[in-house]
Amino acid sequence: MNMEGLRLFCLVVDEGSISQAARLSFVSQPAVTRQIKQLEEFYKVQLFERDSGKLTLTEAGKILYPYAKEIIHYGKRSVDAMQELTDSHGSVLHIGASPTIGEYLLPHLLGDFMKASPDLKFSISIANTPTILRELEDNNLDVALVEGGVSDESLIKEMFFQDEMILVISPEHRWKERISISVNELEEEKMIWREADSGTRYIVQRALEEHHVSERIKSTLELGSYQSIKSAVEAELGISILPRLTVLKELEFGALKEMKVDDLEIARDLHLVQKNQRFKKSSTTEFISFIRDIYA
Repeated sequence: MNMEGLRLFCLVVDEGSISQAARLSFVSQPAVTRQIKQLEEFYKVQLFERDSGKLTLTEAGKILYPYAKEIIHYGKRSVDAMQELTDSHGSVLHIGASPTIGEYLLPHLLGDFMKASPDLKFSISIANTPTILRELEDNNLDVALVEGGVSDESLIKEMFFQDEMILVISPEHRWKERISISVNELEEEKMIWREADSGTRYIVQRALEEHHVSERIKSTLELGSYQSIKSAVEAELGISILPRLTVLKELEFGALKEMKVDDLEIARDLHLVQKNQRFKKSSTTEFISFIRDIYA
């Protein structure tokens, strides 16, 4: 069976054209066409219909496509397995993470994990949760660590950590001598938010709505990163409710101060997500076991 032909067939389907598949593979269009023709001869079917220069899959092509994707995937995994066995090129663990985990949690995790597996190489992808889960589905990742919901039931998910959301203020804020404040006092201050479509903002606003104060809180800024929000709070431009993970260093060095809010507890679950695979790389199994042990 021609693995290269199957790979190019899938690429043509994914990209929608032979020319684009050829460009991405650094080969000529006739070379791609020849590979597709050889596949059609092997299976004795027509895989594409060509109408006015547009390619559409035949029924046979639609049936072959998922099989071809699976064959290519497990072909790659067989190479990974042999490399792990011989360590001829060094095993690579492909990890995806959503931004908070990738920036604030994963570096420490990998630092500790590498002490036990010093020869292991890592490829890290950081993006929003939907993008990371899509990469996992497309077999570009071995494991994903994400915040937010995982609705795809074909994926295996488990909560490995619960991150608390806390109110932070400037060390010079008028509340600096207080032990705690009431939820209703939040409306007296200007709140600095993440952007409107942020998962963190959604969680916080939903919790505040339950206490009937969300609509009364004054907004002063919407910023696109935790670092910019932390800097704005330090500059006394307002207050903010942020994941504890993102402010550990600032709290330790006194750049920000945590303020307890009576009767307000907000947390979000962080999930470890895998695709259901027949064969797992040993490095993936080791990494997952390491996380489970750390957060057991």
